Amino acid sequence: MDTRKTWLNALKKRAEALKRETYALYLALREPSVPWYAKAVIGLVVGYALSPIDLIPDFIPLLGYLDDLVLIPAGIGLALKLVPAATMERCRERAERELSGKRLTSRSAGFVIAAIWILVLVLVAKAILGSGA
Repeated sequence: MDTRKTWLNALKKRAEALKRETYALYLALREPSVPWYAKAVIGLVVGYALSPIDLIPDFIPLLGYLDDLVLIPAGIGLALKLVPAATMERCRERAERELSGKRLTSRSAGFVIAAIWILVLVLVAKAILGSGA
């Protein structure tokens, strides 16, 4: 049992660190020193990370957690490489101050992800129905 608690605590700490890093990137998105291409990557990564809806639903075995375990950390890693180090450090410090038990989700990001799913479903339905006629 002790090993399980240790493992769960480590996982919680990792999740909190990911939450802080995501919020720090959100803050970097608003910084004038960050290049436009970095802002584009940050916008996609943060929007997806904060969205309550996943492109790959979690109920799909293995693939459902792929975005949470691979895509989001990879996107954050790429975004971090594009942001100037001094700017990122300021954003991390600000994120640490501002995040005191706050929940990070975004309804607007959820709507964007839902719109993408609807668009994909419409395109698939159109392709299926169009090929059968």
